Amino acid sequence: MFKIYKTKDEQPIAPGQVKIKKKSRVPGVMITQYTEELPQGMTTPDFTRKPIALTIQEGKLAIFRAIVTGNPVPAVTWVRSNGEIEEERHKPVFDAMSGEHQLQMPNVCVDQADTYKCYARNEYGKAVVTVTLNVIEVGYKKNKAMQQSRTAIRELPEDFKKTLRSTTFIEPKEDVKPEIDDKFWELLLSADKKEYENICAQYGITDFRWMLKKLNEKKHEREQEQEKVVEKLCNLKPIELKPSGAAEFELEMSLKDPNSKIFLFKDGVMVPFDVDTEAKHGLKRVGKRFVFSINGVNPEDAGMYQLEIDGVKIFSTELKIPIVDFLVKIQDVQAQEREDAVFQCVLSHPMKKISWVGKNNPLEQGDKYDITVSEDMLIHTLVVKDCLLLDKGIYAAVAGIKSCNAWLLVEADKDPNMAGKKKARKTTRAGGGGDDLLRIAQEQQEKLQKEREEMIATKKRAEEEEEEEEEKEEAGANEVRNETPECEPKPEPSVQSEIQPKKLSPVKAEPKVEVAADSKKVAIPEPTVVEQEEENILKPEELVPVNEEKSTGSAEEEEPVQEKRKRVRTGPLVPETAVDPVVYFTSGLSDVTAIIGTDAELLCKLSSENCDAVWYKDGKEITEADNIDIVTDGTYRKLIIKNCREDDSGKYKCEADGRKTEAVLNVEDPPRINPNDLAEFMKPIMIKTGKDAAFKLPFVGREPMKIQWYNDSEELMEENNIKIEKSSSHSRLLLTKCQRRTSGEIKIKIKNECGTTEAITQLIVLDKPMPPQGPVDIIESSFSCIEFKWRPCKDSGGCPVTNYILERQQIGRNSWTKLGKIGPETKYRDTDVDHGRKYCYHIRAETDQGVSEMMETDDIQAGTKAYPGPPSTPKIVGAFKDCINLAWTAPTNTGGTNLLGYNVEKRKNGSNLWNIVNPPEEPIKGRQYGVKDVVEGIEYEFRVSAINTSGVGEPSTPSEFVIARDPKKPPGKVVDLKVTDSTYTTLSLSWTKPSEEEGVQDEAKGYFVELRPAETPEWDRCTSNPIVMTSFNIVGLKSMAMYWVRVIATNEGGDGEPQELDNYIIAMPPPVRPQFTDRKMKNFMVIRAGNSARISFNFKASPMPTITWLKDGLPLPKYVTVSNTDTSSQLMIPSSERHDTGIYTIIVKNLVGQETSSAELRVTDDPKPPGPVELVENVSGTVTVSWTPSPDEKKDNRLHYVVNKHDSLKCSWQAVADHLFNNKFTAINIMPGRQYKFRIYAKNDMGLSKHSESGTWEVHKKKEKFSVTLPTSKNCSFEMPPSFSVPLKMHKSPECYECYMSCAVAGNPRPYVTWYRNNISLNTNTNYYITNTCGVCSMLILNVGPKDSGDYTVVAENPLGRAECSTKLVVGD
Repeated sequence: MFKIYKTKDEQPIAPGQVKIKKKSRVPGVMITQYTEELPQGMTTPDFTRKPIALTIQEGKLAIFRAIVTGNPVPAVTWVRSNGEIEEERHKPVFDAMSGEHQLQMPNVCVDQADTYKCYARNEYGKAVVTVTLNVIEVGYKKNKAMQQSRTAIRELPEDFKKTLRSTTFIEPKEDVKPEIDDKFWELLLSADKKEYENICAQYGITDFRWMLKKLNEKKHEREQEQEKVVEKLCNLKPIELKPSGAAEFELEMSLKDPNSKIFLFKDGVMVPFDVDTEAKHGLKRVGKRFVFSINGVNPEDAGMYQLEIDGVKIFSTELKIPIVDFLVKIQDVQAQEREDAVFQCVLSHPMKKISWVGKNNPLEQGDKYDITVSEDMLIHTLVVKDCLLLDKGIYAAVAGIKSCNAWLLVEADKDPNMAGKKKARKTTRAGGGGDDLLRIAQEQQEKLQKEREEMIATKKRAEEEEEEEEEKEEAGANEVRNETPECEPKPEPSVQSEIQPKKLSPVKAEPKVEVAADSKKVAIPEPTVVEQEEENILKPEELVPVNEEKSTGSAEEEEPVQEKRKRVRTGPLVPETAVDPVVYFTSGLSDVTAIIGTDAELLCKLSSENCDAVWYKDGKEITEADNIDIVTDGTYRKLIIKNCREDDSGKYKCEADGRKTEAVLNVEDPPRINPNDLAEFMKPIMIKTGKDAAFKLPFVGREPMKIQWYNDSEELMEENNIKIEKSSSHSRLLLTKCQRRTSGEIKIKIKNECGTTEAITQLIVLDKPMPPQGPVDIIESSFSCIEFKWRPCKDSGGCPVTNYILERQQIGRNSWTKLGKIGPETKYRDTDVDHGRKYCYHIRAETDQGVSEMMETDDIQAGTKAYPGPPSTPKIVGAFKDCINLAWTAPTNTGGTNLLGYNVEKRKNGSNLWNIVNPPEEPIKGRQYGVKDVVEGIEYEFRVSAINTSGVGEPSTPSEFVIARDPKKPPGKVVDLKVTDSTYTTLSLSWTKPSEEEGVQDEAKGYFVELRPAETPEWDRCTSNPIVMTSFNIVGLKSMAMYWVRVIATNEGGDGEPQELDNYIIAMPPPVRPQFTDRKMKNFMVIRAGNSARISFNFKASPMPTITWLKDGLPLPKYVTVSNTDTSSQLMIPSSERHDTGIYTIIVKNLVGQETSSAELRVTDDPKPPGPVELVENVSGTVTVSWTPSPDEKKDNRLHYVVNKHDSLKCSWQAVADHLFNNKFTAINIMPGRQYKFRIYAKNDMGLSKHSESGTWEVHKKKEKFSVTLPTSKNCSFEMPPSFSVPLKMHKSPECYECYMSCAVAGNPRPYVTWYRNNISLNTNTNYYITNTCGVCSMLILNVGPKDSGDYTVVAENPLGRAECSTKLVVGD
């Protein structure tokens, strides 16, 4: 019944068979049907219980279990992906009692870890399911013991092994290639390489080499197909969820045929899409870029999406939607300026990361935002740091397709002391869930843990039931064995691990057992039995490490050999739950990049020190070697690779107790230069002009390399005088016939894929110097000498100037006199000159490389009269009645000689005559002088002239006038300083002139106004010069800022004491209670729906008021914007709707008081016409017109109706009724023989609607022959008491509108009608218009007010009786 196949051989299909793929109710099962129609009662194979993945310790018993159905009964086979099924190590077993097919692997080894497939076949089809086996390696002793055990079993005689073999019939092996879901390959073909491992783990693929080989083949086939329709395909981006609730995937491609049709499939079903991105499935195309979007993503949208062009598959991607919801949503946060704001939410299931959006922009971790997740991954937090007013807005948290949002309101700091200053950062936080959030998260964590424990308990109960059934089966099997004759050979005891709760017993060798076979005794060792912990069936990614200390016990302990147990699982398949590992990685490996020849270190950290770690490189175990050190330092595990080579690159893995961490080591070979060669290269090269310079630098590095040479940052190219040699090990630069301009920095730049290196040296080309630079500056030109200086050479040719060589020519002669070498100083003094002669000089620079060209000076005259320039303006140092002290500074131009002194002159005010103060033959040597030749009370001014050998120079500008008198006393304080006016930017002051007190304080000549902001200690003067007026207007103030003000009086004697105001001043107008300034304010506005609405109010108030707007007494909606200024406020609704109708109130409030005003805004639209019109005759001579209400009647309480009548006699339309708030009207005076039509209009504040027209109404005249047959006359009376044929109806009318009431009354004689309101007669009240025409009684209230509410009664009386009819009027707001 069992067949064993190799996976590499495909089972052929019989002639006439077909392959029809079907879906199974069990996930992961693939069914293929061989016939198009199944006979009645026949079914294809299927799995009711599929085998599940195993992770088991080496040396234990691994069992795959499956239950299949089908008619006829299917045959079950097992195959493996990599390798063959060995009969000794893989034992297929069928349990007839439970109907369970098993594949048992005793003493499982590491090489048996693979992907296995179970096939169920009958003549109508097959079913296949894939399962993975992972084997955990154990310690050396354990391996050795198990190896010995396996060796002992394999060494049994072949003939005896046959007697111990199970009696299960095994059919010949059949090789079958593995079948993998096509969805797996579609995802791999479009996925990034880093996603391969996750996709393989999802589909249970462990043979990566085979997978990559197969994938390359499929890629090649797919590319050949795509070349038929696509020229270029790149930038494939998988599908991902967007914070807006949509999902997108995109790619770039060039179509060969622009008219090619694009198809989109979801799970194999074609999905219609539209170029409109607002549709459910949209396509947006920009050039070669295609963006497919799924709007309004919901859980049903999850699945695999495929893009096809003309039947060729182009791109596949899978959309996964996390099943998560918000237990606690983020809440609105109101934060102070420069305070941190915290948003927190709690999820129903753990998520590593959610998306945060602020004002429609995605937020990322950074300086402004701090995004954190709790350890249980349930609480997610967003911290907006240092909130500013610009941060105000809506923030949202997005988890999968769920989202929540909240407002962040930032309140400005209103401290007037901080106005205009930068606020300090606050350490407090606003928002956050606090302890309640933690409690909810803890309850959710406990709930999840409880569900997990219930799942485990359910599993245990199922296993206990299985064990009970196994014990019953064992008991039955023992009875069968007891009945077996002794001569029969005993079946071989299988090596099986016994299930124990916590303890692993050691492997123990048992004594040999003698078995009789063919009258001979053969001694065979008892197979050893290993007891193991209870099986934990885990997913490949949930490996549970095994404590190695518990797996190795004392070899001397002896325990009885446990018999083999069969495990039969009953009931539904319960998901297995992994137990938290004992040891795990607290810090994993990180990718490392090392340079070839250096050491590389890989570091990770475990949670426990007592655990061994095993290192792997590209899947192969690594042990210590000369260049590899494996270091254990507490909980840290290190792998040190010394002197890295290129072949050391690869993926390194560290495993400890079943846990693993991986990282990639990249060994790079960037360009490198030997330090000795670099030091030699960096030495400057010095050559003479015209010579050659060569530079050579060896290096090593990975090829190819790009080599570039630079001279002063300019790249050098091959030219006549530039030769560049390049090789893999060195580069050489040759510069021929170098010139001085070639000097500078020489740089080589070497670059390859691993990096860049540079080396710099200097090239110095020596040449003769350039000539000195002019013009020359004449220091002195007198009758005895000429002294001048010049500027040095612009370029000394690379060598310092050793000498300057001078020669001189007297103007008028042809000969030049050599003055010789004067040294390196750029200055010369020639004393061998004749007074009045002019001379010219040649100057040359000399270095080691030669002599420069000469520089010729201008003609210089010896002894020329050069008068000094004017000194500075004399300054009055002090003034007395008998002496005035002066001071000045020397002139900038001395005339080329030393100054001999100064002359001081004075002049009286009003005079033109200057008189010299000092004797002309005695010039003043210093720069200070006291003028004593003054008369008390006279006003003087002074000037100064400098004297040199040429004579007296130009005088200075005159000083200010000064009176010869003793110094004045400073003035006193100003009097009565006060503020006369103020605004937000200006301040007006006034004061009184201080009084004079002889000998104490003199008269004030001017005033200084000083200002100091409250937050600074320094006073600033508002004017640079004193003002004469006793009032001043300060401008440029900051609104609402605080200032201190003072005034200082001043005169010639100095500044007096300042006078300050008693208190600080606030830059604001005088306090004014808020009041509105509009003369005619609109208190009622009608706006068409869809238009913008604006309500403006002008006001005056001081200080700046706080403005609040309300709508019907409640805060404004968020879409309404308000703009405020100092004197006005405007409310704007960008696009008004009907629900914006209401009363809008503005509240203007400041420290003095508040003022309130309101305006009614009515948003409406053109009314829609009424419905069909019906005509009914209730009373002869009248027509009752009724109509279906307009659809806008419920939306607009001011909507009413207008009735027009058309008479065939008059041929015109006349309005017969207006302001009707009901849907019925009775027209009177309807004459027989005429045709009437009626039109009904709906009317509101915007105007009339289109009309609804009735049919034609006509009362025909009956023209019959008149014949009179006089009967016997009888007395007949037509008198009747009053009665109401049409009663009054209840009315509800808005205030300030008209209200129309009507009823119909009959009676003979004609009754007298009286109207009452609340039992008070209204017939004499002029506010009510009452009519009674042909029995139709009506009353019109012209202006409905609150007082008109009440009960209305109509009383009709005649001699025969009395009748009443009542109604009620309700007046709305």
